[in-house]
Formats: sequence, structure tokens, C-alpha cells
Amino acid sequence: MGKTHHEQHRIQNIGWLRAAVLGANDGIISTSSLVLGVAAAHAAHGNIVLTAVAGLVAGAMSMATGEYVSVSSQADTEKAAIAEEQTEIENDHEGEHRELTMIYMHRGLDRSLAAQVAQQLMAHDAIGAHARDELGISELSTARPFQAAWASAVSFSVGAALPLVVTALVPVQSLMFSMVSATLGALAILGGIAARTGGAKVLPGIVRITFWSTLAMSFSVGVGAAFGAIT
Repeated sequence: MGKTHHEQHRIQNIGWLRAAVLGANDGIISTSSLVLGVAAAHAAHGNIVLTAVAGLVAGAMSMATGEYVSVSSQADTEKAAIAEEQTEIENDHEGEHRELTMIYMHRGLDRSLAAQVAQQLMAHDAIGAHARDELGISELSTARPFQAAWASAVSFSVGAALPLVVTALVPVQSLMFSMVSATLGALAILGGIAARTGGAKVLPGIVRITFWSTLAMSFSVGVGAAFGAIT
């Protein structure tokens, strides 16, 4: 008996990779921008550190909640669609067989082969075949709310830890320069790792993340400076 052939594709990482990269990226950018905005308003060092801590905690909880609600909604939609498909299979098995046959014909099979494939797949796992080939729901794309929430909260906290450490250790006089340098360096590394893990080109990923992060920090500094000038 031949050995079972298993393949590992980068797309299998897409679920956790998306949540992890989004969380870490948001943790670094939002906390750094928050710190830079408060520092530009000439706040005391203790207040800036407190701002960084509050930003880390609030951001992690916000990311977890947002991801859980969003992915839960996706999961509910998937469950409802599968339940509806199950009812259709039970009430009109022949009609669903014809529907699946047409799907395979559109993918290049002739009618007789498409009908045979549809028949065998429905005999093996009718709902699985329709979920995958008609609804586009597969094991790789199935929504996992807890996984997404946990990954987002942890990755945000890890990302936000960098600007928090920089804020705590660097004097106010050189805080803004140190924060921008550390943030852009960390984001460039993160963008490169994410691109390589996903199989994409590294340089465009780095350029994209550093450009938009610089823009976000610039706006925050401008708001903070304007507020500091008013007060």
C-alpha cells in the first residue's frame, strides 16, 4: 500500500496569519501613534507611560472583541447556509445532484463524468460536497471566532509592548525620535516576515506597511502638537 501524500501550502496559514499580523501591526502603530501624539503635546513622562499602558490594554481587548464578533458573524452565516443546503438536499436530492453536476461541467468535465463525480461525492458526503463546491466553505476557510480573538489580543499586546518599553526607558527629550525609529524598524521586520510566510514578495510588504505607518504617526504628532500649542 502506497504512502499517504501530505502537502503543506502557505494558504493554510492564512487564518491565523491574518489575525496575528493585523494584531501586531495595530499594536505597534496605534500605541506608538498614541504615545507620539501625547508626547507632542508636551505631557509629563509619567503620563506618557500611563497612556502607553492604557493603549495596550484597551487595544488588546478591542481587537479581541472585534475579531470575535466579526468572525462569529461569519461562522453564523456559514452555519445558516449549510443548514439551508442540508434542507435542500433532503427535499430535492435530484435537483441538488443536477446543480452539483452543472458546477463540475462549468469547471471542465463532460456531462457524464460530472454527473458521476457528483453522484459519488454526494454518496460519500453530500453536505460536504455542496458546502465546498457550491458555497465555497472548506476546512481552510471555516471561521474560528475564539482562535481569531485570541490571536488578535495576544499579537496586539506583543506589538504594543515595543512602544511601551521604549516609552518607559527613553527620556522625554529623545522619545519621539527613538519611538519613530523603533516603530518603523519593527514594522519593516513584521512586514517582511508576513510577506515571506504568505509567499508574497518581501519588499512591497515592507514598503506598504512603513509608508502607511509613517503617515499615521505624522497625523498623531500633528494633532498632539496642535493641542499642545493651544494649551
